[in-house]
Amino acid sequence: MGATDAFPDASAQAGAGPSQPGGLLDLLGVAAVMLDAEGRITLWSPQAEELFGWSAQEALGRPAVRLLVHPEHVDLVRQLFAEVMTSGEGWAGVFPVRRKDGSTRLVEFRNMRLQDKHGASYALGIATDQSVLREVERDLALSVRLVTQSPIGLAVLDTDLRFAMVNPALERIDDLTADQHIGRPVREVLSFLDADGIQEQMSQVLADGRPTLNQFYVGRTVNHPDVDRAWSVSYYRLEDAHGRVLGLAASVVDVTEQHRAATEAARARRRLAMIADASASVGTTLDVGQTAQELADAIVPELADLAAVDVLDDVLNGRRPAALVRGGPARFRALAVAAAGETPAVRAADPTGSLASYETDRLITGCVTEARPVLVAEVGPTDRRRIAADPQGAELLRAAGLHSYLAVPLIARGEVLGALSLYRTDNALAFDEDDAVLAVELAARAAVCIDNARSYQSERRTALTLQRHLMNHRPPKPVTMDIAYRYQPAQAASEVGGDWFDVIPVAGDKTALVVGDVMGSGINAAATMGQLRTTTRALADLDLAPAELLHHLDHIAGGLDPAFATCLYAVHDPHREECEIAIAGHLPPVVVRPGRSPELLELPTGAPLGVGGVGAVAFEQTTVPLHPGDELVLYTDGLIETRDQAIDTRLDRLLDLLAEPEQPLEELCDRLLGELRHGNDHDDVALLIARVRGHDG
Repeated sequence: MGATDAFPDASAQAGAGPSQPGGLLDLLGVAAVMLDAEGRITLWSPQAEELFGWSAQEALGRPAVRLLVHPEHVDLVRQLFAEVMTSGEGWAGVFPVRRKDGSTRLVEFRNMRLQDKHGASYALGIATDQSVLREVERDLALSVRLVTQSPIGLAVLDTDLRFAMVNPALERIDDLTADQHIGRPVREVLSFLDADGIQEQMSQVLADGRPTLNQFYVGRTVNHPDVDRAWSVSYYRLEDAHGRVLGLAASVVDVTEQHRAATEAARARRRLAMIADASASVGTTLDVGQTAQELADAIVPELADLAAVDVLDDVLNGRRPAALVRGGPARFRALAVAAAGETPAVRAADPTGSLASYETDRLITGCVTEARPVLVAEVGPTDRRRIAADPQGAELLRAAGLHSYLAVPLIARGEVLGALSLYRTDNALAFDEDDAVLAVELAARAAVCIDNARSYQSERRTALTLQRHLMNHRPPKPVTMDIAYRYQPAQAASEVGGDWFDVIPVAGDKTALVVGDVMGSGINAAATMGQLRTTTRALADLDLAPAELLHHLDHIAGGLDPAFATCLYAVHDPHREECEIAIAGHLPPVVVRPGRSPELLELPTGAPLGVGGVGAVAFEQTTVPLHPGDELVLYTDGLIETRDQAIDTRLDRLLDLLAEPEQPLEELCDRLLGELRHGNDHDDVALLIARVRGHDG
């Protein structure tokens, strides 16, 4: 009966039980040999047979010195044996032993004296092959060195996932001592990480034996809660030679520096992408308000949870901010606000389009007057009062969770235009110097676009003012004709220019009808238009034939800037019921006769005004009959030209609209503009319709 059979309860209580072969003792092959007082072999273990080559039957009863010792070592062995037996002190060392096959093997011995109850003495020798022992010692030493000196954190956990061993590297990595690890469960030790998730992964590795490699964790240790750390962790199951699960091993590598480098690289890539996206999306139009909104939209939510763009009112109105001095107040016009979501902070910002005056104590005032960024990494109550327009706004910012603020000036061509204000409420990170550099770059790019849009809008206002000044008179009503007219400027500032029309009384009850279009746009085109219009009125007073008038007009246009223009000049003679028409590169007119389809007149086109050098024959005039009830429709290309349809298609559409039953001229003008002008506002348009009255009109 075995020990576990004889004492099953005690074995269970003590945790005892049979062990599988293959353990450390089996690996060492420890042999046991017992000698009596005369040196004869009385006990011989199976391991002794394997180590020395002699069977128990061959060895028992024989003197050990004759069986195992070379002749030259006999005296030494007898001396050592006597010392052990007389003194009772053991002996340990390495000794060459003769095997049965005659070979010699170095054996590590541990010898000691034993006594039985009768006082008889025996010598017990425990032995193992020296080479095997040294190999095990080397492996053990190497393992210990690897564990204790490894820069990689190593841990062993038992099957209940309690720490059984940690090396010094892991103590440094976890910022916890070995005592704070050993015997404690994972959930308790790793409370600064997702301990539940980690334990779940460990349990899975214990269950299925499949290692989990290079799991990435980011957190903050208990003793350093203000610094982010990163770790790469691998788990693998520990088993003995027979597959019995011993526990779990974990290796931990501190990859904080690599994580920071990767984070910075990713952050740099995001910033470059943000600059590229902003370059493409900001400044798509020449509208100041839309450009400001595009800037705010490009920043949210990547850089800020809320962004506001405010431009100095004087700058927006085309005036240099002479009163903007360091340490002085500033007046802003709110242009744009963008938010990442619903937040009370939006209500704290100035409403778009509103005018606000900020005193010197406001952060945005210092930003523009000193032309430098203002960064408040951690916003406090005092800061909120200097950010918001009023106490109510400060309370809204507090409710929104504002914790970090950044304002950068909008500077273009050395001039401060306004400020870009950035707020962080949901983003837990505070603004830093890198954020300020990025914001300055975005603001600088957007400021140029805003300045361009401002310049274009200023030019547009000037051009429109000039046009209105030149076209503000009401043409005189002809005695023999009813007229209706419209003029609409282009919506784009860069395309406001030189379309015009005129109705001029001429001697003999005649009426001159004029429509023209100066090539180019802007203030210069409007000025050229004014000069050509004035010159045309002066020449018309001389009662010149249309072709001759265009010849003189062409000569004058050559000295203007811009020099080129198209023009149609027609003179209606009610007594002869005809109209003489000459064209300088302009679109042909349409004649609408009652009961007939509208007709696009095929007339000699001629060269545009200002070409010069083509001589008096460059312009030809054509006589067209015009009877009572007939209509003559004159227009500029802005009425019919589009960027997506052929000119012939648009002219056909014009004829279709004119073919409808007769309607009042004012309504007809509105209808033509409404149908043909819709979505086509990139160019000026001038429209003039004249209907011949009856003889009794």
